[in-house]
Amino acid sequence: MHYEPDSLYHVYNRGNNGQQLFFEPAHYHHFLRLFRQHVAPTVRVIAYCLMPNHFHFLLLTTPEGTRWDDSASSARQPMVRGLAKLLSAYSQGLNEELGRKGALFQPKTKGKLLDGPFCEVGYPLLCFQYIHQNPLRAGLSADLADWPYSSYRDYAGLRSGTLCDHASGRKLLALPAEPQEFITESTQMVDPARLRGRWL
Repeated sequence: MHYEPDSLYHVYNRGNNGQQLFFEPAHYHHFLRLFRQHVAPTVRVIAYCLMPNHFHFLLLTTPEGTRWDDSASSARQPMVRGLAKLLSAYSQGLNEELGRKGALFQPKTKGKLLDGPFCEVGYPLLCFQYIHQNPLRAGLSADLADWPYSSYRDYAGLRSGTLCDHASGRKLLALPAEPQEFITESTQMVDPARLRGRWL
């Protein structure tokens, strides 16, 4: 996967053969710590949601994270290497904890460009809302604010998380400045059919 600089991507992966990735709160927190260590320094994080068997990130790439270098690794961009290190480190730790072997994630993490010349106006915002609505759609929570493993609470003014670049997110997606207005807009469910075949 090759990422263009200064571009918005929906980055996601799931458990190999649909298997579960996170079994308890500590696993979600550990994954986010590894993300901060290996990926966050190379990108601007706009939004995220971790689900029991998959994850979503909305990422704004940077010139530093997408520069093509002479690394001996097959991943020639710092961002791509960071993603690979994240998944490898998390897989090794969980496999050791659970006493299992084998691939935990699907072989390739997908990165769909959202703001290129072939993307329709408004798609990045739909993706942002879709990411946050995943727990509701899966029946894991009755309210968006009930799921702690996404950036929804931060944008809604219910938590002061530091992983996301909220200023960039609000500017890029023209999000409401008032938390209550944001909450109201976020409850309008996105029809997955509007995304399927394009990014998901």
